[in-house]
Amino acid sequence: MKRTSVPDPELRVDAPPGAARTLALAHGAGAGMATPYMDFFAQALAGRGLRVVRFEFPYMAQARAGGKKAPPNPLPVLRATWLKVIDQLGHAGLIIGGKSMGGRIASLVADEAGVAGLVCLGYPFHPVAKPDRLRVEHLQSIKTPTLIVQGERDPFGDRADVAGYALAAAVRIAWLPDGDHDLKPRQSSGATQRQTWEAAVEEIDRFVAGLAQ
Repeated sequence: MKRTSVPDPELRVDAPPGAARTLALAHGAGAGMATPYMDFFAQALAGRGLRVVRFEFPYMAQARAGGKKAPPNPLPVLRATWLKVIDQLGHAGLIIGGKSMGGRIASLVADEAGVAGLVCLGYPFHPVAKPDRLRVEHLQSIKTPTLIVQGERDPFGDRADVAGYALAAAVRIAWLPDGDHDLKPRQSSGATQRQTWEAAVEEIDRFVAGLAQ
């Protein structure tokens, strides 16, 4: 299949000396790679010994450069951008993923690219209030070892919704108590956003440690 032509993405790297593995993370649909959310996960995971690489899809890079918001690129462009990043980093031993849409697109190319693992932070199983419009078909047959870190009350797929999906054996879901799509709990839960995000980092660290080298 001919790949759509896309520009070389700018890569932002957080890495400790001697990092043995690389995790590439893409942003969600509405905000880029330098949000507090993305900063936290990149820096926290780098603190766990990972080389964390961030990038932006063309529409977001253009919006950041020009100061004007734009909708996400068509799917072929999003896929081609992920595949170009994987080409740049090398697929051997590489883990890919990201927040919401960024993780979803990573999940669509993971098997094709032959990466070592996939990490999705808040997977958009369906649009908000449209549980019949599922985005799970490829997750029912995916072969790449996959971790989905999901808030229990995520409107894009909560615990009750996801219980009814027949996902592949390669997929493991780590549920974060009372978390929303940004993995943020309500104040009434007794947990803080930072505690929940740190729990997500712990899940990712454990998942990566279990992957074949």
